[in-house]
Amino acid sequence: MFAIFWGCAGSARADQYADVNTLLRSGRANEALVKADAYVASNPRDPQMRFLRGVILTEQGKQSDAINAFTALTQEFPELPEPYNNLAALYAAQSQFGRARDALETAIQRNPNYATAHENLGDVYVRLAAESYGRAQQLDKKNTTVAPKMTLLREVFLPKPPAAKAKSTDNNASDAGTATPR
Repeated sequence: MFAIFWGCAGSARADQYADVNTLLRSGRANEALVKADAYVASNPRDPQMRFLRGVILTEQGKQSDAINAFTALTQEFPELPEPYNNLAALYAAQSQFGRARDALETAIQRNPNYATAHENLGDVYVRLAAESYGRAQQLDKKNTTVAPKMTLLREVFLPKPPAAKAKSTDNNASDAGTATPR
């Protein structure tokens, strides 16, 4: 979630953030978006509420609008790492792992201590590795070194197929899938 590091906000301002967050957490995303939009209309340079607005759009499944919201934040406030991280999550959800990697690398440049971005970058690299190994298998079916690597990736990092998940859930086993960028 977005870290507030612009000092003490006035109580009315803090109440606005709290109200929007409460609406979103209680499953009232449409109301949260209306309230966020109204606030942004009168405070267009407020990156915190604009970021929260992007989160709401993501929650609503409006990926294109969310990408536009986070992209605008990266253009107007390039020093903030969080919008880059959230862009990466949206790109990764669309299997655009190269774009996700680029966004996460920028987030880490902005804040080298941003642990979530580092973790998410690792997840993206796993996905990129899987894509590369898969392509290598397609190009050279006789290559015997790729299959064990793919098996290891699948077992350790990649989400299990739905049938396998259902079976492991029935057995109370834990899923060893990768963390999703957030």
